[in-house]
Amino acid sequence: MRETFSSSSGFALAAIGSAVGLGNMWRFSYLTAEYGGAAFLVLYIALTVFVGIPVLLAELSVGRGAGKGPIDAMKHFGGKRWSLLGVLFVVTGFLILSYYSVIAGWTARYGWESLVGSLPDNPASHFEQISQGIPAVIWHLGFMAIAVTIVASGIRKGIERTSLIMMPILFIVVLGIAFYGSTLDGAASGYRYYLDLNWKAALRIEVFTAAAGQAFFSLSLGMGAILTYASYLKKEESITRHALVIAVADFGVAFLAGLMVFPLIFALGLSTQIIGTVGTENDVGSIGALFITLPEAFKTMGSSGYWIGTLFFLALSLGALTSAISILEVNVTSAMELLSWSRKKAALLSGVLISLVGLAPACRIEILGIMDALAGNLFLVVGGFALSVFVGWKSIESIRNVDLSPRLRMIWIWLIRVPVPIVLSVVAFYSVMNL
Repeated sequence: MRETFSSSSGFALAAIGSAVGLGNMWRFSYLTAEYGGAAFLVLYIALTVFVGIPVLLAELSVGRGAGKGPIDAMKHFGGKRWSLLGVLFVVTGFLILSYYSVIAGWTARYGWESLVGSLPDNPASHFEQISQGIPAVIWHLGFMAIAVTIVASGIRKGIERTSLIMMPILFIVVLGIAFYGSTLDGAASGYRYYLDLNWKAALRIEVFTAAAGQAFFSLSLGMGAILTYASYLKKEESITRHALVIAVADFGVAFLAGLMVFPLIFALGLSTQIIGTVGTENDVGSIGALFITLPEAFKTMGSSGYWIGTLFFLALSLGALTSAISILEVNVTSAMELLSWSRKKAALLSGVLISLVGLAPACRIEILGIMDALAGNLFLVVGGFALSVFVGWKSIESIRNVDLSPRLRMIWIWLIRVPVPIVLSVVAFYSVMNL
């Protein structure tokens, strides 16, 4: 008998955990500050409503309706030919997790170094040493071992139980650091920069595509993770209500992360090192700020800095882990259905294969960048585009699974038939141009 989530809240927290990851906790804040502040927020929210939520509903409807993983679910509604889209979801998740776990390993390592009081004196040199080679391999394998253990324990005892514990902790930590940041001198300048209303900066095509991509990626769409979780959802659950809860919580964490990060940046005197550098020769990017600039600042704060650094990287690690287990579950569910493997066997062998592929980005950071550009940008958008076309134009049966009023259903169908494919085509085009 197929497992299900034991409660509505268990599914909701697991799905939110899938959506909330490193991209929400840092990349969203970074883009918002650089691309118009409050103007970018308005653009992002609009694209979440008109692009993200429609595709989210599509994944939920296909997964819950079929009660199967990506490959079998697409085959169930569209026949053997459409099962290839399910294969794309599995491949995309496989590749993303193979390098995502490397970055998550860096995050966990920095959290440990903050906890034991051993933040480096030279963060740039330290990051260069630990971001590739044997140190990166060890933490990558350790992170994957934790993810495999959780997924192997099952939906209720593993994924649901972990989400019920980790997600409240993540929310509390983010709120706590945000509150602490509000008490620091310079916090007001951080808020002012983060939420500056600059339509001139926001109304550019590259900003539009960045906001659309962030709205899409932050909801964990295009790789079958939400679809897979929905396949374990009870039939009487409202997928429309879950879609709204997931979207609101996802945005809420991302927004709070900005309220956490920018007061710290300004209070610690890091604004000139990070702010306004995108596209310039001084651009340190999100990775540079996370693993070079911020650890240096935490160290200068003394004992309080080590505690803040520990909590900061703990929040990032929890977000990374809940996202990782959802991606791994896509591969595990598919292996269980197609190969008739037990959950433990599927989790172990999938984890081993992903870990082996992850050795390449762990050893060479350049490979990590290539894999992210290909799978993390292009494949996700292609998958989302194909799913919106499938649900909007092909699968009438999956549309019936969405509990919307007739008027809202018509609006949703129109969105996934016309605007969503157009927007995702533009994002895909720019992703290809930037490869």
